[in-house]
Parts: sequence; C-alpha cells; structure tokens
Amino acid sequence: MFEPKRETEVQHPVKAESSHHRFSPAWVCRVHGKSESAAPVPIPPDGLILGAEPSCHLIINDAAVSGRHARLSLHTGGVLIEDMQSTNGTFLRTTRIDKVQISAQTKITLGTTVVDIMPASQIDVPPLEESRFGGLVGGSVAMRKCFAIMKLASRSDATVVIEGESGTGKEFAARAIHEQSERAHMPFVVVDCAGIPEQLMESHLFGHCAGAFTNAVRDRKGAFALADGGTIFLDELGELPLSAQAKLLRVLEAQTVQPLGAERPIQVNVRVVAATNRNLEQMVADNTFRFDLFHRLAVVHFQMPSLRDHVEDIPALVAHFYGNRKINPGAITGSGLNALTTYDWPGNVRELRNVLERAWVLSGVASPAFSQLQFAFTHRMDSVLPLTVDTGIPFKDAKEKWLAVFEKQYVEELITRCDGNISKAAKYADVNRNHFRKLMDKYGLIK
Repeated sequence: MFEPKRETEVQHPVKAESSHHRFSPAWVCRVHGKSESAAPVPIPPDGLILGAEPSCHLIINDAAVSGRHARLSLHTGGVLIEDMQSTNGTFLRTTRIDKVQISAQTKITLGTTVVDIMPASQIDVPPLEESRFGGLVGGSVAMRKCFAIMKLASRSDATVVIEGESGTGKEFAARAIHEQSERAHMPFVVVDCAGIPEQLMESHLFGHCAGAFTNAVRDRKGAFALADGGTIFLDELGELPLSAQAKLLRVLEAQTVQPLGAERPIQVNVRVVAATNRNLEQMVADNTFRFDLFHRLAVVHFQMPSLRDHVEDIPALVAHFYGNRKINPGAITGSGLNALTTYDWPGNVRELRNVLERAWVLSGVASPAFSQLQFAFTHRMDSVLPLTVDTGIPFKDAKEKWLAVFEKQYVEELITRCDGNISKAAKYADVNRNHFRKLMDKYGLIK
C-alpha cells in the first residue's frame, strides 16, 4: 500500500509546442486541494492525460498517482474516463473503473487526489479585485469578471475568442493577455481580417515565395511567421472567408504554415487570440463559420460588455483618458457626468474617447477641467431626422425623397463612427462593401 500525502500539488505546464490547449471548450476538469482556486483545465477531443510524469498534460504530484494514471477525452454528450493501468486505480465514488462515459458533473479519485469534471458552462469565475488589467480600466463587476478570465488565460497558451460590440476594447484585451503572458517579450501581430481581400488572405497570413503568383517578386513572411514565439491577434474573425478558415484550422492543429509556392511547411510557435463583433455560435449554426474551427479557437471564450451596461465605469474611464494627456480633470461630477451616463453609447468606449477629444478641442483651453467641457453626441436618438413628408407630391416620389435623406444621414454618420473605414462600416450595416461605397459616392461622401 501507499502512504497518502497531506497535500496535493498540481502543475499546469505551458507547452507552446503542443496543441493540446486548442480544442473544444465544452468540458473542463479541476483538481481539488492546493490548486482549488486554479484555472479549470479544458479537456481536448484527442484526450487529456493526468499523472505524475512531466509529459502529462495535467501533472499531479501525489505519491499515490501513477506516471500516466488516467485519460479524459470528449465524446458525444460527455466525457470518456479511462484508467491507464494505474497502480492504485481510478475511482468513481467507491467503484474502481477501467473505462466509463459521463454526461453530467462528476468527481473521480486518482490516488488521494479528487478531480472534478464538469461542463464549461458551469464555471463561474469570481471578479478580479483590481480595477485595471493592462490598458483596460473598470471597477464594475462586469469588467472585473473579464479581467479575471483574461488573467487566467494569460497564464497558459490557450487560444482565446473575444466577442463584443465595436469599440468595447477587444484589441486592448488581447494585447493585455499577451503582455501578461510568458510570450510578452515576443511579437504581438495584429491581422484585420475585414480589411484584407479574400484573394490575398492566404498570402497575408502564411506568406509567399517569389514567383508564387503575379507580382510576387520576392519572398514575403506571413503574419504567423512574423508572430513566431509570440501572439497573433485575428481581429474581425467573423469576416474570415471559409476557404481561409480551413487553412487556419490546419495551422492550429499542426503548428506549421506553408507559404504559397513553398515546397514544405514551416514550423511556427504562435498563440492565437481572436476577436469579433459577430455571434460566432450563430454563424456556426448558419454554416457560415466552421464548427471545428470555432471549437479549436474558443478554448477561452468571453464577451466584452457594452459601455451602456457598465456606465458606472465612466468616471474612471474619463480620468484614465485625462491621465493619458497628463491633464488634471478636477471633479468628474455634475451635469457633464450626467450627460455621459445617460447616453446609450452605440460606439462604446471608443466613442467616449472621441467625445472627450472633441470636447477638449472645442473648449479652447489648453488643459480644460472636466467641468469646462461641453459634450456633443453624434448618435443621440433625439437627433434622428424628424419624420416629415411632403404630401403635395405622389407617394412614390415622397418615399424616394425621404429614403434619400435617410440614406445620406445613415451612411454619413456610420462612416464617421467607423473612422472612415469602409469595410467596417459596410460590415456593421450588413451590406456589401461595393454597395456601401456606391452609396457614399451617390451622396458625395468619398473624399
């Protein structure tokens, strides 16, 4: 028999060269004992091995645990638990098992160590105590919960998907995860999936050799090669064409890229963080985003809250933006704060920053205090055009006249909101980019 230990020590090794972190987030396991507060470990479709050997995905330093003790793997509707001919056995309650499939939260015992297996949806991460993470600021529970998830994510090489409306700070979140990780000293490469033409996407991501296609006059490294050792941030992931999604999946699984025209693939060591303002799960249901790619990417999957859902953070955000300009805001109170907290912020934190910058410029003062600012909002509901129609002309003509007024205001305000980026504006409007550009040209909005 064995001498039980008083305390179980668990290690979660980060292995950048391994792909075991990139898988479906449907189920996780958590070891009880010393690491009770540690991050739950996702279970990959190809299996998570638990044991005392350093080669295991989850290392358990327990004298009663074998070198390679048990294996957990995803199966339809649940998790398959397999004992790997361990010395002291794997127990489900009081029954020693060889192989069993579970479909609900379950505890198993390996030696003296208890492992909790549960659906990922049952995890509730407590908010971080700090009200800042990287370049992000917010003391609200919603933001501090995001910070807690980001802090846990930064400790591993797990792939991350960040959802949220435009302007909520998704790139800041991705950069913060990178800067808090072991890869912080390596490159952080940003790829705007919405701004790259489909025919150039593969070259941009994976690179090309001279002569691979017309105008390819020299070798070019792709974004994955440029990010080798660091993190690649795929912004607007929902805009990635299906053809590129298939190639991205192969990169995630093999950790290799093959530039266009190259004879053999190149090994890369890259952590992937992606962001989108679209609902990827709905896109998967609509067959516009690959199911397997989504589950490879969304090991850590969270949503940045809209500013209208945490307006209590506006004073701290205002102070933060003032601090960036090294200006003392004075008291952030009064009618100015009321104006900011009662606005619905369709452009979120980015719009708040732009409103402040506009107010600073129009104040006419070099270092204006908050109380000196006058705010102008582009998208207030009460600024929408009044519904007035000319009944002195035929219905068809009146309708076309009103539609033209609506189209011009909609396109003009949206392109302003998207900082002149036609691709982003077209995506937000859910119309073809060429159609949106034609509308801009129709109303003389192309500069």
